[in-house]
Amino acid sequence: MSKVLFVYAKGGPPLGYALSRVAARSAVHLLALSALPPTVATSADRLCASVLSPSEPERQDLVSLIVSRAQAVGADAVVTFSEYAVVAVAEACEKLGLAGAGNSCALARDKRMMRRTWQDQGISQPRFRPVATEQDLHDAAAALRFPLLLKAAWSAGSTAHRTLRHADEVPAAWERAREVMAESAQLGYAELHVAGAGADFLVEEIVQGTASEWFDQEGWGDYVSVEGVVVDGDFRPVCLSGRMPTVEPFTERAGITPAALPHDAQRRIVALARDAVDALGLRNCGTHTEIKLGADGRMWVIETAARFGGAMTVPQIEEVFGLDLIGMLTDHLLGRPVAWPDGARTPQEAEGAAGSLVVLAVDGEGEAWPDRRIWDFPTVREAVPVSAGSRLSVVAENSLPDGTLVPVYDPAAGANTMAALCLLSAADPETVIRDFRTLVDALPHVLPHGTAEAQS
Repeated sequence: MSKVLFVYAKGGPPLGYALSRVAARSAVHLLALSALPPTVATSADRLCASVLSPSEPERQDLVSLIVSRAQAVGADAVVTFSEYAVVAVAEACEKLGLAGAGNSCALARDKRMMRRTWQDQGISQPRFRPVATEQDLHDAAAALRFPLLLKAAWSAGSTAHRTLRHADEVPAAWERAREVMAESAQLGYAELHVAGAGADFLVEEIVQGTASEWFDQEGWGDYVSVEGVVVDGDFRPVCLSGRMPTVEPFTERAGITPAALPHDAQRRIVALARDAVDALGLRNCGTHTEIKLGADGRMWVIETAARFGGAMTVPQIEEVFGLDLIGMLTDHLLGRPVAWPDGARTPQEAEGAAGSLVVLAVDGEGEAWPDRRIWDFPTVREAVPVSAGSRLSVVAENSLPDGTLVPVYDPAAGANTMAALCLLSAADPETVIRDFRTLVDALPHVLPHGTAEAQS
């Protein structure tokens, strides 16, 4: 039987979901670089041939650790679905002579190198500057046009994003962004292979997006993501995911599969995503490419990742298109034939729609809730009216336990201050948007009040 080394770290699709799909194709040996979620620990023992949690000294040379563990278990493939481990796994696969993302994987991880590559290729993107010091940020602010967005070069989940509207905001933005990266590292949301990555930043102009010229329905955000895979260097688009508007500055609130776009708009977006992915020279990996939508058909590539979309993006694709992307990629890495889609699937080919909502303590306008609330999904399920035929559930692995005080939303920390992740299945994407708007409006009213004891 074939053997796969699964390198787990925080981020990506829920571990329980991903692990079950890989285990259906091969024997799995789990290398856990992050603590396993409590909801998955029992099933991991059942699904895996072995589970190893290396010590901190063993993790100092991560590539060597992955290589030695793969050799020890006789792995025929090495996989990861975490943004924070993709570079190390790609380098390990190169050393092992196994199929992987390839030696240019870092271009899809370090946003500075990514942007420089696209700049050289003439690919549409916001104007930017790399910054490593506060003085660099001052210099960049003088050269670029406000408003600007400061972001960490190796972050994920909108962590350490800071909006700058005036030059006098530079010192505070620089200090807070660096603080958040240090806090994220303590939580396990940080690059695992590249030393000092938390100190790398870039700043970019905030381009003016619009959703109304692309979507017929209100409630959609002004950007989409193209989900896909690279197979032996060939980009294969799978589908488009839509979004609700982000929360200030650019924290994602919800992802919806599929994006309800006309055929011509989808075709143009996929073509730009193909240019962006092709420029990075990836070999064998999932891809997740975010594209900003502007007026008069303008588009800008925001970023690409050498892995599948995180949160519930991949499970949503399986639900509405019947494509088990994790299983399919595992088969491909093991050298088996895979029937990849001929092109990006359209809304007309979907069986219903699915969406995932990040629960943040802000209302539909992005304003903070007036008081503290306790997360309690049974209350939400009973009290929030969703459309007939819609099914609302909670992703336990990505949510706080019921009875936990909902964190105060911190714009700089982004998704680090989420309380829960909810999943909705519905008849069509328009219904998902409508039900999510209802849910967002209802949460600060139906959730139990936080007690003084809980708040302390």
